[in-house]
Amino acid sequence: MKPTKMRNNQIYRATYQLRSKQLGSALSKDLQKKYGKRSTRVVEGDSITILRGEFKGVDGKVAKVSTEKSSVAVEGVKKEKTKGDKFDVYIHTSNLVVTSLNTSDKWRMSKLEGKNPSKQTKEVKKEAPKEVKKEAPKETKVTTETEKKEDEK
Repeated sequence: MKPTKMRNNQIYRATYQLRSKQLGSALSKDLQKKYGKRSTRVVEGDSITILRGEFKGVDGKVAKVSTEKSSVAVEGVKKEKTKGDKFDVYIHTSNLVVTSLNTSDKWRMSKLEGKNPSKQTKEVKKEAPKEVKKEAPKETKVTTETEKKEDEK
């Protein structure tokens, strides 16, 4: 089977946990510098910019997140049916850039900032090199076998 067909099958048959991980989107340049990460999972309330497709260049907030479609609905991005009804357009998360984050989730923010208490790295403080005192070599006494015998007696 071709690799593309295998990959598509894996995406189609993915569990909900894996689908949730596939909802990642790129961060804007300022957020990349701030958090030291290139991407994050998209959550309702994040402000985004659409990079590709019919609505390219549109800014908005995420209204709904669909794990089944691996896409999000953006406020203000709607299409009209022939009868006049409007419906949400779902846009794949790979076609988005997150411009500002929804900071209400403390756990998410601590993960982004790298303050996870269970995996916190210990910072090693650099100390000034200690001065080593040079000691005079100790005098060693060479003993012969006859002197050892005398000492034992």
